[in-house]
Order: sequence, then C-alpha cells, then structure tokens
Amino acid sequence: MLSRTKRIYIKTLGCSKNQVDSEVLLAQAQANGLEIVSDISDSEILIINTCGFIADAKQESIDEILDAAELRKAGTLKKLYVMGCLSDRYPEELRKEIPEVDSFFKSSHTSVSDILAELGGHYKKELIGERVLTTPSHYAYMKISEGCDHTCSFCAIPLMRGTHVSRPIEELVHEARLLHQKGVRELILIAQDLTWYGLDLYGKRILSELLKRLSDCGFDWIRLQYAYPARFPMDILPVIRERENMCKYLDMPIQHISDPVLKSMRRGITGERTRELLHQIRSEVPGIRLRTTLITGYPGETEEHFDELLDFIETFRFERLGCFPYSREEATIAWDLGDPVTDEEKQRRVRLIMQKQEEISFEHNQQLIGQTLPVLIDRIEDETAFGRTEWDTPEVDNEVIISLDSTRSPKRTITPGHFYTAEIVDAEAFDLFGHLLD
Repeated sequence: MLSRTKRIYIKTLGCSKNQVDSEVLLAQAQANGLEIVSDISDSEILIINTCGFIADAKQESIDEILDAAELRKAGTLKKLYVMGCLSDRYPEELRKEIPEVDSFFKSSHTSVSDILAELGGHYKKELIGERVLTTPSHYAYMKISEGCDHTCSFCAIPLMRGTHVSRPIEELVHEARLLHQKGVRELILIAQDLTWYGLDLYGKRILSELLKRLSDCGFDWIRLQYAYPARFPMDILPVIRERENMCKYLDMPIQHISDPVLKSMRRGITGERTRELLHQIRSEVPGIRLRTTLITGYPGETEEHFDELLDFIETFRFERLGCFPYSREEATIAWDLGDPVTDEEKQRRVRLIMQKQEEISFEHNQQLIGQTLPVLIDRIEDETAFGRTEWDTPEVDNEVIISLDSTRSPKRTITPGHFYTAEIVDAEAFDLFGHLLD
C-alpha cells in the first residue's frame, strides 16, 4: 500500500478501448490507497491516457500534455505521467520535447503495473475484472482482446498495440458477472477486431461461444463493435438472431468498396465479397442495423473509385455510417505511397458521402414514425430525456429525444438507466422524437 493517500486524476483520450484501460488503472489505484478525484484542480497526480491513431488525435493528446506541463511547472501538480498509444509510439521524442512529464509509459493495457510501481504501489491480481466505471452506470465497454494481426496499409494500431492477444473466456465471463452485479444493463464488446477472438488461445475462433456465455449473464443488451469483414465468422449470426438480449446491431468498418483501393489497403477482401457478406448478414438477421466506417482520399483513390463507393452507399443504404479523410501515418505500409489527394479534395469527398448518408438516415428514421420501441434512457436534462434503441451505440448513433412535460408519465418516474416504451412521433436524419407510453 502507498504510504499516504495521494489524489489522482486520469484524463482519457481516444477510443473506448483506452477508456477501459483507464478504468482498470483506477480500480488498481484505489485498491492501493490512492484517492480518485473527479476534478483535475483537486489532484496531485495527473495521468494522461493518450491516443496516437491519426493526426488529429495525436495533436489533441499533445495539446493536453502541454497544458498539463504548465501545471507541473507551476507546481500545481506534483507528478505528471503520460501513457497510451502516443506515448508508446513516440517515447523519445516526447521525453525530449516535454521534460516536465515525470514518466512516459507504453500502451495503457501493459503499463498499469509500471505506473503503480512508480507510485509506490503494486498490481493486485485478485482484482482482475474489477474496474471503476467512467461511463454512466447502466452501460459498460468490455475489451475482449488486445492488438491486431491484420496488416492494413493505413493503420498504425499494430505498431502501438502489437499483435492480437485474446483474453481468456473465463476471465471475460467473470468480469461480465461483476459488471452485471454493479447494475450494468448494456454490455458493449470492443476490440480492434472482435472476429479474431480465441484464435491465439484456443487454436480456433470462438466468438460465438463467448457471446452465448455472456448472453447467459443476465444483461438486457449486448452490443458488438469493430468486426473485421475478411473471414467473417458466420456462426455468430444465429446467436445475434436467436438470443433476445443480443442487439440487432453490428459495427463493421469496410473502409472502401473499390477493388484496387481495397487491395492497396490490404484489407483481404474484394468489393464483390464485401457486398455478398453484407447482404447475407441482413438476410440471416432480419431487422439488423449495420454501422460502417469509410476512408476516402486514400493514395490512388481516383474519381472513378470514389464514384463507385458513393454509388454503393446509395444502393446498399447503411443504417449508420461514418467517413474520415485518409491520414498518412508514419511507419505504416501506405506511408511510401505519399499523400497525393489534397486535403481540400479529401474533405469534399467526405462531405459528399455524409450528405448522401444524411438523406439515407433520414429516410430510415422516417419509417420508424408510429412505431413503439423499447428505449434505454441515458440521461435527463431539464424537461427532456435522452435515450437509445437497441440499434444505437452510446455517443455515436441516434438518440431518442423525449419531452417529459408532454408525456403522461411524471418526470420523477423517469430514471436514467431504465427501459421505457416510447412511441416515435417524429424523426430527423440523426435523431428520433418520442412520447413515453404508460
């Protein structure tokens, strides 16, 4: 145990995988006698969990470190530590440029014990599965594996997080039960690639078995994020279809549809096979909502390739879609291809894709008007409740907006983290509007 109570604040940047790592560190820190504070101004020790995925994320991380370095120089902070992907990717450069940081640690999932040792504590193995949730208490992310075995040309994740490493299935089930005991009603499974789960530990991919085990833990909803399309495990589709608490939702980043671009990206799948897979998923799981992510402006993407992508979006009509301009990342395979598409052209292509998706999403949402749906309430602000359907992941997808002063249910009966039945009475491109029913 630490010799005296120290006040610690963790600033988490980047993705939900980083958020889970911070929650694990918080649980271990608390068990070692540190006091977790919710305001940086109350802390003695600041830990920044950084993101290094693309240029914008790296810049955000650097800005946060520089701001904290000023507090360290002024004596407001006694210790400043940096962990996570940016720290893992550029440790020597950061040490040289920002000497105010006391220590830099590597990828956050591997640095918990090192940080605790720096603070005079130690990693407690009996706490495996324990976390201090930083999400609202009714939902939680659970990371089932670390790293990635794929070699996508544009992606720096394997450089920072290493190759794919699955967590043992019993450890995951144990953590899930702990989360359920804490009142978590929605479990969101995350990984760099969910579909590869189990291969390294068990000699075969067993995501379908894991889903069945987790489905039996009592959660109302289980949601899947980040499924790689190449060599997709079709045996998970019956589980999603037949288990009532499996959300009819799948996040599968396809990145592109044009064969030359997919080949250069090293995605391991053709445009034709991508189309077949997506149609098969819809066929085998009626009512499923598919989210995807696209990259445009990749080196070598011609206007013809882009038009093919835009046409595919219009014909397939994803329910949820995000698009990002290509970001050239050092040490990736695509680095040597240069960055021939101008920033202005990248933004134009992103804008065209998102304009098309806005039209599609509006039409999808209009079809829900008049339907009655279960809604999980996330928060209440003044006289308005904000919730989600099973087709929407937190902070990313649509919300159901409910005006409480126009419902028959008094406000005091509406509680975040609980399910209610709502009639959808109106819809915009990315929001639904509903009335609660008795």
